[in-house]
Amino acid sequence: MARVIIAPSILAADFTRLREQVKAAEVGGADWLHLDVMDGHFVPNMSFGPGVVEAVRSCTALPLDVHLMITDPLRSIADFRKAGADLITVHLETSPHLNRTVAHIRESGARAGVCINPATPTALLQDIVGDIDLILIMSVNPGFGGQKFIPSSLRKIREARALVTAARRDVFVEVDGGIEPANAASVVDAGANALVAGTSVFRQPDIGTAIAALRRAIAVSA
Repeated sequence: MARVIIAPSILAADFTRLREQVKAAEVGGADWLHLDVMDGHFVPNMSFGPGVVEAVRSCTALPLDVHLMITDPLRSIADFRKAGADLITVHLETSPHLNRTVAHIRESGARAGVCINPATPTALLQDIVGDIDLILIMSVNPGFGGQKFIPSSLRKIREARALVTAARRDVFVEVDGGIEPANAASVVDAGANALVAGTSVFRQPDIGTAIAALRRAIAVSA
């Protein structure tokens, strides 16, 4: 089995020790770093903007996986790419002209992802899967860290993997929300090959040990 990407979510990090925690994730075996950008409109919380992405970029050479949970992502793509985003994901629910938004991401030089919320049908991705690099399945309702994984997300992961297979495209199926060692194997077995983990990495006593625990759990599906 190809290596499963582990992308610790900066949202759960201690921002008073951001450089230290980013380095600990890098040394501990993270493949990417996931950055959740929230505007307080599309989701009921606010997080950070391009400045924090730029700060993280200055700390690491790891790919930065930037997830825009904002109402008008098209306006902000250039700013986040300039700040250091390697992969930019937008929500299907916020992008009525999704093809145009995806094209703009690609033209900026970043890889493009599309995310869907728990209540959004996976089938709506069928017409865009041929143009993107990543599908992000939210396994919690976005806006807050530390939520429990929604079990029906496993079906949606299987559906997303089927779409990717049918399109004959090398597209990541990423999952975000409630990922921990207890469910990582079932998520990977359903078809995910990129896992976002916030609380289960940055809120643990040792970041490297927490990443290793996820790796051991994933090995069950290998």
